[in-house]
Amino acid sequence: MPTTHSLTESLFTADGVQAIDRFLIEDQGVDGYELMQKAARAAFRQLVRHWSGAASVLVLCGAGNNGGDGYLVALNALRQGLAVDCIAVADPQKLSGDARRACRDAEEAGVAIRQWQALAGDERVRLFAGSPVVVDAMLGTGVRGQPRTPFDEVVRQVNASGCPVLAVDVPSGLDASRGVAEGDAVVADITVTFIGQKLGLLTGQGPHFAGKVVHDTLGADQVCETFPIAAVASLANWQRCQYSLPPLSRSAHKGNFGHVLVIAGDRGFGGAGLLAAEAAARSGAGLVTLATRPEHVAPALSRCPSLMVRGVVHGNELAPLLSKADVVVCGPGLGQSAWGQQMLQQVLEADKPRLLDADALNLMANRVPVVSDQQVITPHPGEAARLLSCGVSDIEADRCASARSLQERFGGVALLKGAGTLVAAPDQLPVLIAGANPGMATGGMGDVLSGILGAFMAQALKAQSMSLADGVVLGASLHLAAADRASRCRGYRGLLPMDVIDTLPGVLAGAEFRLEKTGVTAMGVSDD
Repeated sequence: MPTTHSLTESLFTADGVQAIDRFLIEDQGVDGYELMQKAARAAFRQLVRHWSGAASVLVLCGAGNNGGDGYLVALNALRQGLAVDCIAVADPQKLSGDARRACRDAEEAGVAIRQWQALAGDERVRLFAGSPVVVDAMLGTGVRGQPRTPFDEVVRQVNASGCPVLAVDVPSGLDASRGVAEGDAVVADITVTFIGQKLGLLTGQGPHFAGKVVHDTLGADQVCETFPIAAVASLANWQRCQYSLPPLSRSAHKGNFGHVLVIAGDRGFGGAGLLAAEAAARSGAGLVTLATRPEHVAPALSRCPSLMVRGVVHGNELAPLLSKADVVVCGPGLGQSAWGQQMLQQVLEADKPRLLDADALNLMANRVPVVSDQQVITPHPGEAARLLSCGVSDIEADRCASARSLQERFGGVALLKGAGTLVAAPDQLPVLIAGANPGMATGGMGDVLSGILGAFMAQALKAQSMSLADGVVLGASLHLAAADRASRCRGYRGLLPMDVIDTLPGVLAGAEFRLEKTGVTAMGVSDD
């Protein structure tokens, strides 16, 4: 039988994970100290895996269970023959419960614990200068707001040292629920997080501070997936989503994969429409029409002759094109002149599934919200702020809530761009697209995304096996996967939108190969 794959994973706030932790201990009879030992072993395994040549380690321990994890990491390191500098940033005498037991066990095993406050300034500098890796076990998920003294000072010294950092559960100073650092926060290379996956590690500022996130459930997988009402979002990526690609029939024709109409490219912005249209074609749309300014027709056909390109001057010229389209993409390079306004008005009046991006959203921000269950909007934080009449900082302060607000106001599906892109649809948890690629911070990447999404919206409608939201999640995951692959060849700084488009067929081909290996072939025929 074909292999089945879980396409999403639950994401939690810090409070949600703490609730699961209490449930495991108080209702399931799991020993809390045993969980702490498992967490320490998991963190130490990652330390050895990523810094196998390290002969010593500096472990910074705070109060509470996060500090307890740190003391046990120090204990594991000592037992494995590493030289250990273990620094208590919080007074060990004030520890209680499992954290106090962890500190006592580490001391009894021979870990020398020194207090940060007792160290002279030059001693503190030497600590970092002589350490090949730092373990941050200072502030856990229960801490909110700016780190207080002396934690703020230690965080700054960690970041200034240039030492590689492994964070235990969450980088100190980062809000694990919202992905926001309200003050200083540790910039980690790797974060090993436990029990449930924390939303704040993966969106907003989270990817910057957390680095590579390694998730270890400590054996609580089933509880995390079934715990009532705790999850606030679900996690998706291309590795999971590719298994939801609709199978291809050997008798397929272009009408099976939808006709995407891209309306884009005012004067001076002709490339935006071309990027979106070519991305749609490279993502499996059966037909792609680009409606743009007449002067952009020849360059577009020269670049991609498989497109149907029409020059349009007035909005009423769109009627015959709209009548043939299955999905409309409107906004890339649309401008805010009378031309763009005419185009958008025609799109809004047409009864077609549509994706609105870029200038279409800027124009929408100045009018009464147009609500439709067949509408997808894809704002970046600045556009989202205009649509919700607030500041960018308000959007970024809680990206998950912002995505839900956008969906509630405009209907359909809302995709909030940025590190840890979020997709909100009615009657389901928001979906976070795992990953962040700094090379995508350049003009035109959003146009490529619009085209990819348009193609998958069309395929979802034609296949009838996916919802509009499924198509958006699938397309956004593909966009990031293609950018990641292109970055491995081009690097981040030199990455261009065309590089991502050129990579799309290879990523899709890899998915088709894997589908065949798991029994759901590209031709829709099971190996059985």
